[in-house]
Amino acid sequence: MNFRKTFSSLKHRNFRLFVCGQSISLIGTWMQMVAVSWLVYRLTNSAFLLGVVGFSSQVPSFLLAPFAGVFADRYNRHRILLMVQVFSLVQAVIMAWLVVTNSINIVQIITLSFFLGLVNAFDLPVRQSFISEMIDDRKDLSNAIALHSSLYNGSRLFGPALAGVVIAVMGEGWCFVLNALSFLPIIIALWMMRFPLKNKEQLPHKKVNSALKEGIRYAFHFMPIRTLLVTLAVVSFLTGMVQTLMPVFVKDIYHGGPKALGFVLSMSGVGALCGALYLAGRQTVVGLGRLIGFSSIILGFVFVSLGLITNLWLAGISALLMGLVMILAISSVNVILQTLVEENMRGRVMSLYGAALIGMAPLGSLAAGWLAGKIGLSLTMVLGSGVAFLASFIYWQNYPLFRSQIRTVYAQKGIIPEA
Repeated sequence: MNFRKTFSSLKHRNFRLFVCGQSISLIGTWMQMVAVSWLVYRLTNSAFLLGVVGFSSQVPSFLLAPFAGVFADRYNRHRILLMVQVFSLVQAVIMAWLVVTNSINIVQIITLSFFLGLVNAFDLPVRQSFISEMIDDRKDLSNAIALHSSLYNGSRLFGPALAGVVIAVMGEGWCFVLNALSFLPIIIALWMMRFPLKNKEQLPHKKVNSALKEGIRYAFHFMPIRTLLVTLAVVSFLTGMVQTLMPVFVKDIYHGGPKALGFVLSMSGVGALCGALYLAGRQTVVGLGRLIGFSSIILGFVFVSLGLITNLWLAGISALLMGLVMILAISSVNVILQTLVEENMRGRVMSLYGAALIGMAPLGSLAAGWLAGKIGLSLTMVLGSGVAFLASFIYWQNYPLFRSQIRTVYAQKGIIPEA
C-alpha cells in the first residue's frame, strides 16, 4: 500500500481538522446506536418496537433530505454543518439525562430518535457535499471521500465494541454521556476551519420546490445516476434489516449479551474498514461500477448465511464479509456520484444519496421487525437475500449502458483518454 497516496487528502488543513474531530464524534454516535437498540430490546423484548425506533430515527431523512440538498447548494454548508452538530449535542444530552436518571420510556426514545432523524436529514447531504469544499485540489477528492468512509467504518469498529463493554460494566446511560461529550471535538474543529470569502447563495432566483424538482430531474434523467441511487436504496434497505435484527439474533439465537452484540457489530466494522481502506488506496475511479455489481451478489450469500448460522464466531465472520461488501457498494456509489455530478447540483444529488442511504433503512427496519414476528428470523434473512439477488440481476442487465455513459463523462472530464 502506498501510504502517501492513501492519505493524500490529509494535506488539506480543513479536511485534516474535520477528520480529527469526526473520528471522535463518530465513535460516540456508534456507541449511542448500540445502546439504543439494546435498551429498547431490554425494556420491551419486542423486535417490532426495535423496528419502530429504527424507522422513527431514519424516516425523516427519506422525507427531508432532498430539501436539505437545496439548502446545501444555496447556503453556507460550513455553517449548516456546525448547527447540525450543536442540535445533535442537545439530543444526546437529553437522552443521557433521561437514561442516567432511569426516567426513560419507549415513547421518549421514539420521540428523541425522530428528532435526531430530523437533524440527520440535513447532516448527510451537507456533510457529503461539504467534503469538496475542504479539498483544494480536485485530484484528492476521491481519496477524501474514501478516507471519510474509512473514518466512518473505523468508528464502526471501535464504537460497538466499546459500547458493549460500557453497557456490561456501567449500563447504557454512560454510552449516551460519552456520545454527548464526543460532539465537542467536531464542533471545535468546524469552528477552527477557514475558508476564502465567496458567495454561497448559488440558487437565489429559484424557489425551493423548483430547485428540488430541477435536482430530481437532473439525477433521474441521467441513467448512471439513477442506477446508482436505486442500487444504493436496496443496499440501505438490507442494511436496515440487519441492524434491526442483530440484537435479536445475539440474544435469542447466539444466547449472548451486550459484549456479544459489540463483537458482531465490530466484526462488521472490521470488514467495512478494510473495504474503505482498499478504496482509499485505489488510484482511479474506473472499475468501481463492476465492484458494485459483485458486492450485491456477495451480499445475497451473506444474508443466507446469517439466516442459517447459530454459532457466534461464524456469525462474526459473516458480519465481517457483510461489512466489507456493503461499504464497497456504498462508498463506490458515493465516489462515482461525486465524480459525475456538476458542482451546482452537488448538494441536491448528494441529498438524494442521503435519502437512499438513510431513508430506505427505516423501511428495512420496519419490514424486518414485522417479518421476524410473522415468519421467524431465519426466513426473514433468506427473503432479504432474494432481494439482494434480484437487485444484482437487474444491475448487471443494465451494466453495459451504465458503463458506456459513465465512460463518456469520464472522458469529457479528462479522467480517462477519449476514445
